Amino acid sequence: MSIDDIRKKLYEQQDTRYRDFQVRLIPGVNPASAIGVRTPALRQMAKELPAEDAAEFLSDLPHRYFDENQLHAFIISAMRDFDACMAETERFLPYVDNWATCDQMSPKCFKKHRKELPERIKVWIGSDRTYTVRFAMGMLMEHFLDEDFDPAYPEMVVKAAAGAGSTGGPVPEAASDDYYIRMMAAWYFATALAKQYDAVLPVIEEKKLEPWTHNKAIQKAVESYRITPEQKEYLRTLKIRK
Repeated sequence: MSIDDIRKKLYEQQDTRYRDFQVRLIPGVNPASAIGVRTPALRQMAKELPAEDAAEFLSDLPHRYFDENQLHAFIISAMRDFDACMAETERFLPYVDNWATCDQMSPKCFKKHRKELPERIKVWIGSDRTYTVRFAMGMLMEHFLDEDFDPAYPEMVVKAAAGAGSTGGPVPEAASDDYYIRMMAAWYFATALAKQYDAVLPVIEEKKLEPWTHNKAIQKAVESYRITPEQKEYLRTLKIRK
């Protein structure tokens, strides 16, 4: 199946109402670049694409359509060979230009290779590319908040979030690069509070995050069913008041 054949198949599954809804949720994505293929169909296509065709498709960068980037993320996520998956992840990350593609890319094989991941995450989180940084934070959140947790990891997120907006800086706009890094940092700390409360709480108590991210992390944590009522009550007292 050629690249044109893959594109034709994507158009055969086009849902224009879904496309119009989708582009409203993803600022920065050119509506003309969106076909409108639903996520389950893209996942199924990624699963069914023959290996040779998938390899050709992965090498065809940059893609023309947002949906092709989504398909690319799902193909990578399903790869079983860690070295090949890591190589494709690193090749693709510079082309990831929106939160949806970034967050959909979650390689399953990474779970069995957590020992190798931290060194790559350290590189990604220091990147000057918004969605490479966001992806790094997402990998820390997904793989390193349980038995492989290390107190150094939250500090990495604090540092990366600070680079996206100085302390006391303005509230980031939803369409800005700062927003997508700082929102992921808030999501990370809300999840970390649910899983590693005692270890992560000092970050909040000492107000190491800039005010917007700090308050957003508390908001998300308070909304979580995994945080106890007593913890929620205390976290509310730590909000930064303007």
